[in-house]
Amino acid sequence: MLTLALDVGSRRIGVAVSDPTGFLASSRPLITRTNLAADLDRIAQAVAAAEAQQVLVGLPYTLEGEVGPQAKETLFFVDRLRERLTVPVLTWDERYTTVLAAEALRAQGVRSRKQRNRIDSAAAAVLLQHYLDTERASVPPAPVQGQ
Repeated sequence: MLTLALDVGSRRIGVAVSDPTGFLASSRPLITRTNLAADLDRIAQAVAAAEAQQVLVGLPYTLEGEVGPQAKETLFFVDRLRERLTVPVLTWDERYTTVLAAEALRAQGVRSRKQRNRIDSAAAAVLLQHYLDTERASVPPAPVQGQ
């Protein structure tokens, strides 16, 4: 299932998309936030362009696993997104995704100053890859014919 993932921040929304097989996540250009209606329109356009069958939104739980102020804002955004889109909108724990994305960008030689334009979409890709790996691990392999 083709999935589009979002890392929703107050200034930028990171975007990533899976391949059609649901095996690999890759980052896409970020969305710079302007206002709620425009943000939702741009996400709807990204969903349509990718032909995504579902949207995954990172939920920023606190380190203790609780719903804090940032997660409440994200849940409000998710509710508006569900009203706007015709595909399912899921949430997924995004703790540590930005840290992992920053480490991956550093390993690729991207310096700190240049990370700002890529970190949100890289975090969305980390979030999506974790979701894809978890989903794949939870599905039992198909039986092999002739055995």
